[in-house]
Amino acid sequence: MFLQNYNVILRRFSLLTIMDNYLRKFRISDVFRPKLFTMIKKRRYSKETFLSDLIAGVIVGIVALPLAIAFGIASGVSPQQGLITAIIAGFIVSFFGGTNVLVGGPTGAFMVIVYGIVAEFGMNGLIIATILAGVMLILMGVLKLGNIIKFIPYPIIVGFTSGIAVVIFSSQIKDFFGLTLEAVPSEFVDKWIAYFSHLGSINLPTAGIALFTVAVVIYWPYVNKKIPGSLIAIIVTTVLVVLGGIEVETIGSRFPELAGGSSLPSPETPVMNAKVIRMLIQPAFTIAILGAIESLLAAMVADGVTGKKHHSNTELIAQGIANIVTPIFGGIPATGAIARTMTNINNGGKTPVAGIIHAVVLALIFICLMPLAVHIPLACLAGILVMVAYNMSEWRSFKALLRNPRSDVIVLLTTFFLTVFLDLTIAIEFGLLMAGILFLKRVSETSNISVIEHEINSTKDDEAVNAEVLNIPEGVEVYEINGPFFFGLANKFDEFDHTGAAKRPKVRVIRMRKVPFIDSTGLHNLRNLWKRSAREKIQIVLSGVNANVYATLEKAGFAEELGKEFICSNIDIALKKAAQLLQE
Repeated sequence: MFLQNYNVILRRFSLLTIMDNYLRKFRISDVFRPKLFTMIKKRRYSKETFLSDLIAGVIVGIVALPLAIAFGIASGVSPQQGLITAIIAGFIVSFFGGTNVLVGGPTGAFMVIVYGIVAEFGMNGLIIATILAGVMLILMGVLKLGNIIKFIPYPIIVGFTSGIAVVIFSSQIKDFFGLTLEAVPSEFVDKWIAYFSHLGSINLPTAGIALFTVAVVIYWPYVNKKIPGSLIAIIVTTVLVVLGGIEVETIGSRFPELAGGSSLPSPETPVMNAKVIRMLIQPAFTIAILGAIESLLAAMVADGVTGKKHHSNTELIAQGIANIVTPIFGGIPATGAIARTMTNINNGGKTPVAGIIHAVVLALIFICLMPLAVHIPLACLAGILVMVAYNMSEWRSFKALLRNPRSDVIVLLTTFFLTVFLDLTIAIEFGLLMAGILFLKRVSETSNISVIEHEINSTKDDEAVNAEVLNIPEGVEVYEINGPFFFGLANKFDEFDHTGAAKRPKVRVIRMRKVPFIDSTGLHNLRNLWKRSAREKIQIVLSGVNANVYATLEKAGFAEELGKEFICSNIDIALKKAAQLLQE
């Protein structure tokens, strides 16, 4: 009966109607257009689609279970907090998201930064940092930065992703081999020194379970691609531990409080003060950037498979909402997960309803089956995370990038080594800074200003062999700018202006047909050139100014200062204007 009437229920779902009207009233619907709202408004949902979403949601929920538990423990928090994140963030990302099939939750990318924040600032610090990151993500969406995030250089993404993979792998060695190591050092080099010094304490049953888990995760897809190998490994190793009496460390031995069962926690308000907020701004920025990059990458991958198109700004706002709400209930940072999204697509998920169902399935497991999770061996979770690290490493892409231009290799290796040996926050900031500097260097190298003295091609057909050639009159000097006229190029005018020529021109024509934009420094230098030329009684004439550049000149008042009659549409008109000035 429900399946026959659910479409009517959706049509009358008053909460979505109210929210849609609210968005329209405040004119933010252009940046916040949740796919679920659009689907219900257009009434494009059928019984067949619901059944497909239901099956996909259940399967994705099962896939997300071991990952949420593993990510929670590896991040320095409890397995409940990993599951709470998958439940609450998974629901919010699907409910408010700008992608039909994206599935949200905790991911491996956050493990390093979360572990560091918890170690230094405790859970209260993590809650504050995650909320700040959520606010930043919402601002990114509202300011329409969704498309800009996609342009973060690929070497940076591969560099810190591969670095995170190495750090995750390093963090699991103790549990993977069952080393009797009381405290694992936080520094990468110290950590591996400690591991090698305790090699004699390897626990064979623990290592056997971990290696068995890795083998199952690798080879199980050859048996069945629907059910994840990680879940099979958890079930089998847990049964072996319980029935076989194998003595290894389990979730219950590390978190004995879980034996009494679990319930969804009540919201808690973090204790905030200005000092702590200032200290957490940097890690919060890292969480926001990681969340933005990973969610939009997952959305683009989903678009490529489904043929649909996501709303990047809506997705950022949804991620922001999820990261504001989830930590209040004890969760950790969350973002779109590529692996779970692909699982959703491959199992027939078509709308955000599948992601919502995945969150409901996890909530039911959390409430009803959590006491059984205490028997899961930590070595099994370590094996799962080792495979997560391998899949994250992108070693093939890393190897391929090493054959790229030297500047890309420098950015890649710098980001990678800073992530591994220093800090993920510094790695991302330094990587972005280096990429920006190298980009500006490349642009400035491809942009130039040249002086044309005798002949110049007309703008009628610059590329044609038989282009019309115009003579430059005596007393006229033509500057041609190729590329953006920004701060990296602006000072090059001085190289020509201070040559000490015995006879200066009466007219300077500045050809700007290949200038896509001009920034404030370029405008400042252009104005200085005009003032200097005016003192020397040299008239400036601009040629080929496009609409974008002209709007900048007009807004800054320079078009009025120069005189709009001296701004010409092409070189033919500019040279005729120069000839008239020579006759005056």
